[in-house]
Amino acid sequence: MTAIDQSQAPDRASATPWHALSIEEITNRLDVDPKAGLSSTEVDRRITKYGPNELPAEPSPSIWAVAWVQVSNPMNVMLLVVAIASFVIGQEETGIVIGILVTLNVVMGANQEMKAKASVDALEELQVPTARVRRSGSIEEIDSTGLVPGDVVQVEAGDMVPADARIINSASLEVQEAALTGESAPIAKDPVTLAETDVALGDRTDVVFQNTQVTRGTATIVVTDTGVTTEMGRIAGMVTTVERSRSPLQIELDGMTKVFGILAWSAVAIIAIFGMARGMDSDTLILLCVATAISAIPTGLPTFVQTMLSSGSRRLAEEKAVVKTLTDVETLGGTTVINSDKTGTLTMNAMTATSMFTGGAWYTIQGSGYDKTGAILHGAGGESPDFRRLALGLTLCSDATVADDGSIVGDPTEAALVVLAAKIGVDAEETRRSIPRRIEVPFDSTYKFMATFHDRPTTITGEYFTEPSFASVKGAPDVVLSRCSQALWHGDLVPIEQVRDEIAAANRQLSERGLRVLSFAVREMTDADMAAADDDPMPFVSDLIMISIVGIIDPLRTEAKDAVQIALAAGIDVRMITGDHTVTARAIADDLGLGPGVITGMEFAKLPDAEVIERLPELHVFGRVAPEDKVRLAALMQDAGEVVAMTGDAVNDAAALKQADIGVAMGSGSEVSKQAAKMILTDDNFATLVRAVELGRDIYRRISSYITLQLTVLSSVLQLMLWATVLNINEGVAIFPLMLLFAKFFVVATIVVGFITDVPDPSVMD
Repeated sequence: MTAIDQSQAPDRASATPWHALSIEEITNRLDVDPKAGLSSTEVDRRITKYGPNELPAEPSPSIWAVAWVQVSNPMNVMLLVVAIASFVIGQEETGIVIGILVTLNVVMGANQEMKAKASVDALEELQVPTARVRRSGSIEEIDSTGLVPGDVVQVEAGDMVPADARIINSASLEVQEAALTGESAPIAKDPVTLAETDVALGDRTDVVFQNTQVTRGTATIVVTDTGVTTEMGRIAGMVTTVERSRSPLQIELDGMTKVFGILAWSAVAIIAIFGMARGMDSDTLILLCVATAISAIPTGLPTFVQTMLSSGSRRLAEEKAVVKTLTDVETLGGTTVINSDKTGTLTMNAMTATSMFTGGAWYTIQGSGYDKTGAILHGAGGESPDFRRLALGLTLCSDATVADDGSIVGDPTEAALVVLAAKIGVDAEETRRSIPRRIEVPFDSTYKFMATFHDRPTTITGEYFTEPSFASVKGAPDVVLSRCSQALWHGDLVPIEQVRDEIAAANRQLSERGLRVLSFAVREMTDADMAAADDDPMPFVSDLIMISIVGIIDPLRTEAKDAVQIALAAGIDVRMITGDHTVTARAIADDLGLGPGVITGMEFAKLPDAEVIERLPELHVFGRVAPEDKVRLAALMQDAGEVVAMTGDAVNDAAALKQADIGVAMGSGSEVSKQAAKMILTDDNFATLVRAVELGRDIYRRISSYITLQLTVLSSVLQLMLWATVLNINEGVAIFPLMLLFAKFFVVATIVVGFITDVPDPSVMD
């Protein structure tokens, strides 16, 4: 892509941010008529100036770059020095054999690294989204990479926002911004200009951001920033400031190589001194020094390590965990802390109605996610009443659709309501077709409810409604309750004052459990009421009948709780890092069995480093955190000696994923997060991460055992060479270099087969 300076972006020309400018000020600055859009000539000029609308990707290293990393491995460098010395003294056979060993190490290592990277490259092949843009007065659909500042774009429910933009006009617009802010619930948006200039991203309600999803409504927007100058691009740029940490195995092997080198060259020095003192000729002395150096080099270690890590990489891929580099396999085994995202990793990322308080009784709703099967059980074991009156509210006063395969269009919370209606036995799409809306009051954050007005069809008898029309209302429980005059209570209508306290208590109970709570109410309407509501419906969202309150939550994955317990039993501390509110996060943490303590991102940011480290044992839930908070937390844990694994799926997780010893991205996550991570979970499942740690520990155990074996063998051979020279046995030469290479190979090779084929240790996570 064309590199551009961010200072060229239109917004950088003024101290006033886009959200604080009126629509007229924005269109004037961008020099665009919203009714006509940009001309093709102007588009060409701007794309030359600002570049295409795409984020920079990390280029995959060439095969030569990967091979050079393998060649520069300290072990291979030592072998090359010995090979060169062998050629100098005429021991060509020895030099050739050592050269073959180095070549084998380099080829195997580079080949396996490129295979691991190819697996990640395959995951990154996603379809480029398109955008509906108004240009020269006409609507056309284009590749979103062709957008420029000033383009006028239309979006609707289900669309991904193609660039940062200011809202010109909208209708019931809600946007899911979890990829950017970590906030799991959709955010209501409108064109109203914000008065304050210093406003958090999640509170900028008059702008939309690239790679966020429209879950409800429609809007016309004008593009303000593209590519690297978008908020997504800015956060992605933070990733480049974080240096990747080296794996524990890399550090251990480099340290071991230095030890071997010191021992080898010390032994060579001793032998050289004895040889020269005895008048040994130079060729024999060099030959003896080469043999001694060979005896101290674990010639098969790089190949064995690469083979074990390659095997581990394949096993991880079978478990739906793809690693980018082979050393990441071992890093998993050393993990001592997991900082896990909540949504989609520990939970299903599928809003589900789980509890409801209806007619004075509690009910448990079985099933999870967007599967439309599941029973509704009476909390006291009694017989459930007819819920079809509630089901009408669930379906008619919502816009989301849920397909039989579980795919949804629209607001995830509304999708949970559609699924609940299906469990009651009411099909949302058929109900909406047979009972169309006559009037609608869209949801608005100021009055916190939605209302729809319908004519009653003849298929609905007086058992449910006696008047010819009705209004269905859903919204925040306190708001809806304040507009009710009656409640449906154990099959009868009672004054709301008789049951207000019980309904309020039920709302508190659900909220304290971390559930999102919605209330449903109804009003019967006469023909005269409907005629008046056609002109102004708001007065008729009153005198309501309370039907039900429903608790909705993103439920735990069924295997997550067991996986967390396995990790805790293995001595791995698990913490939840989320953009959600702390009440919801703590409720989920309690279900998982995580440790105590909860803190918000703002509270965390105010703590000095020393206090954070001191309080870490009592802090296991971090809510409403910013990207820089996640990076700081991982860095502080590393400073405290922890090996940190971090999971995430959004752009705001990318810098922390790169900071962690083992950053773990979700297969369904953003491209930026996958580029920053070292491992990708293709099934987005926390249990897969724990299983990967188990495999990593097994690989680490085998490599450690092999290193112990090599130390024992090398120590024995080194002593053989050293004492033969000191005691002048066989003229000081215990064994010739080529013979020594073959002896070491056949002694170790058979044992290596045993290490590779050894069955996993079932107690590795104990």
